[in-house]
Amino acid sequence: MTGKADFTTEEWDLVREGPPTGGMVTLTAEKGGTFRETWALAKAYAETRKEHGESELLDALVAEKPDMKRYSSPEELRETGLRRLTEAVELLDRKATPEEVGAYKKFVLDVAARVAEAHHEQGEAVSDAERTAIEKISAALNSSAG
Repeated sequence: MTGKADFTTEEWDLVREGPPTGGMVTLTAEKGGTFRETWALAKAYAETRKEHGESELLDALVAEKPDMKRYSSPEELRETGLRRLTEAVELLDRKATPEEVGAYKKFVLDVAARVAEAHHEQGEAVSDAERTAIEKISAALNSSAG
């Protein structure tokens, strides 16, 4: 089992950034709904906390407040945030079990999906822009060599 103690401070910060980055990339895909979408991100953390014990890595991750890294623009968020998601998975590929890496990826995508579903765009549960954002998040999570 892999936990917070297995990472340097900088590495842990990178891993912690992943789930909220997925949520923020999705949130900025469409205008409006920021409050509901941010609430959905927090709720994803709270619900994952209730599943305590399934993954030491996820337990440690959701025990802390989400690390909401600030970017100067949605474009910077997408470019830098998605690159850092890939870096986080590459780090986890080296330090965590394949099951833990899979659980991390699933959690990031779950946060992104919950954020997308929180604000109905033009009568749709998830807009095309939000679907595209989730596809980019998935690509970033799965582009590592591991």
